[in-house]
Amino acid sequence: MSIVAKTAIDGVLVITPRRFSDERGFFSEVYNQRTLGEAGLDQIFVQDNHSYSAEAGTVRGLHYQAPPAAQAKLVRVSRGAVIDVAVDVRRGSPTFGMHVKEVLTAENGVQLYVPEGFLHGFVTMEPHTEVQYKVSNFYAAEHDGAVLWNSLELGIDWGLGGDDAVLSEKDAKATPWAQFETPFDI
Repeated sequence: MSIVAKTAIDGVLVITPRRFSDERGFFSEVYNQRTLGEAGLDQIFVQDNHSYSAEAGTVRGLHYQAPPAAQAKLVRVSRGAVIDVAVDVRRGSPTFGMHVKEVLTAENGVQLYVPEGFLHGFVTMEPHTEVQYKVSNFYAAEHDGAVLWNSLELGIDWGLGGDDAVLSEKDAKATPWAQFETPFDI
């Protein structure tokens, strides 16, 4: 049975699957639709994604898919560690522009559920980090978007300086927060 905890932003959840350990290691059900449904999370996922980052300080995000291709995500780390961030961009939300930040590691097994209407991103804390996440909708390039990860207005402490970040060209040229027009309503 997983432990499901609410965060400061409605809809974003921290999920910690139970681990059964012995001298060989551990076993864990990292996803169980029935268990999460009993906890009130009835999300259906249609695709699994796997991300590998060679260097510590690799930033991926802040990404979103606009409606009608919006995605909820269930994020976990299978190797290494990340600071995982979800930013509420639902127009009319009392927490619009606020974020939740959680440390996800292979060791702690913690997962973050990010609903539709949020930007999502992470920074790797260790080299050779692998992140796996389920999504509720198929990827659609024409609905893909990104907001600049270090936009000062968001106040996100990523734990590194701007010069230390390893970025893709897409993320380096993402829309600054001040110019972002959200496609999401509450």
